[in-house]
Amino acid sequence: MHDPDLDQVIVALDVRTAHDARVLIDRLGDSVTFYKIGLELLFSGGLELARALKADGKRVFLDLKFLDIGNTVERAVANAADLGVDFLTLHGHDTKTLKAAIRGRGTTQTKLLSVTVLTSLDAYDLDEQGISLKPADLVMKRARLAQAAGLDGVIASGQEASAVRAATSPAFLIVTPGIRMPGGDAGDQTRITTPRDAIAAGANHIVVGRPITAANDPKAAADAIHADIAGR
Repeated sequence: MHDPDLDQVIVALDVRTAHDARVLIDRLGDSVTFYKIGLELLFSGGLELARALKADGKRVFLDLKFLDIGNTVERAVANAADLGVDFLTLHGHDTKTLKAAIRGRGTTQTKLLSVTVLTSLDAYDLDEQGISLKPADLVMKRARLAQAAGLDGVIASGQEASAVRAATSPAFLIVTPGIRMPGGDAGDQTRITTPRDAIAAGANHIVVGRPITAANDPKAAADAIHADIAGR
């Protein structure tokens, strides 16, 4: 049985190979129960690793951010859900895509999460895309769209988590990337929050990459994040 407090922290396995990921997982030990596999690792043994992690009793978040015509999204989601992963992402730009994903998920237990606005983007980036809304306003629009379509939750930064929680429901999942410890380097993220602030704002889970994966002692870094959430 999973410890719900440990499950709050999802470690992003943003490493080059499945071997690198396994080394990291071994170093983290029982400090982490939930892992994210994204596009970088997908093409280097990521799907096989996802199966192995599930067989080991871990939880798996497959972060593929699907966006395509409905038929393609439906079939891709069906194949991904058959792996038994816990979370799966798609870009939440329109209802057609969201509904296709729900059809693809079928009766499996995979939770579908809509990516609202990437935490690396700011208002200037959205303007380049021809979107006049501010990031926070676009997050809210897409969160409401996801809930209305029947998705399980969204990916949203900690800066918008409180507003998303207020506008949706207690059962609606909020998963927050862009996590940095107090005083940590933002890197390529623009809308960041600390672990404790993200959870306090209403996030169910936080996704942590480099603060753990690039640490000299990943297990100690993971333990420090759990302690930050607990206010220790």
